Amino acid sequence: MFEIHLQNTSKRYTHEWIFRNLNYQFFAGNAYAIIGPNGSGKSTLLQVASGFIPASKGKVCFKANDNTIEEDLIHAQITIAAPYVELIEEFTLLEFLQFHFQFKKMMKGYDIKEIISELGLQQAKDKYLKNFSSGMKQRVKLATCFYSDVPVIMLDEPTTNLDKPGIEWYHRSVLKLIKNKLMIICSNEAKEYEFCNQQLNIMEYKKLK
Repeated sequence: MFEIHLQNTSKRYTHEWIFRNLNYQFFAGNAYAIIGPNGSGKSTLLQVASGFIPASKGKVCFKANDNTIEEDLIHAQITIAAPYVELIEEFTLLEFLQFHFQFKKMMKGYDIKEIISELGLQQAKDKYLKNFSSGMKQRVKLATCFYSDVPVIMLDEPTTNLDKPGIEWYHRSVLKLIKNKLMIICSNEAKEYEFCNQQLNIMEYKKLK
């Protein structure tokens, strides 16, 4: 059972507090939506919750089966797809997936050929990522999350640049692959998180409590 605990967690840039005194727990087996208007700090909260950036005050605690995980080891437990996470565009699709799965264990029952087929990108497996459309790149980012055998998936605006078939693929993949995992999604589009059973509105943590 994987857990993330935010304990009186706050983040600010210069003199602006993005959120303050946030106490919240994320548990495996649940899908959480972090909601709020554009520019409200959803992405910042996701990055703090992932250990990607430090909190200004308070702490973030990661646990697996009641054992605390050190922050420098947390990257092995989490995958993130977000606008600020870049692909290595000098790789072909095949090379990139081979590289990624050297560092993340692949979901049981899949191989790279099958993942490329699920993406609908068989004809582009030897194409360089720099020549992919924005929608194709987004599918690849999401695939690195969906098919990695890790307990935590974090997504920021997951359907950005996806066309209608891409959005349908996203929903099929989510419902098929996230069972028993801890999923956190940042979004202000209900269609991206309609399956989530928990919501955290960042606007509730803008003022000192």
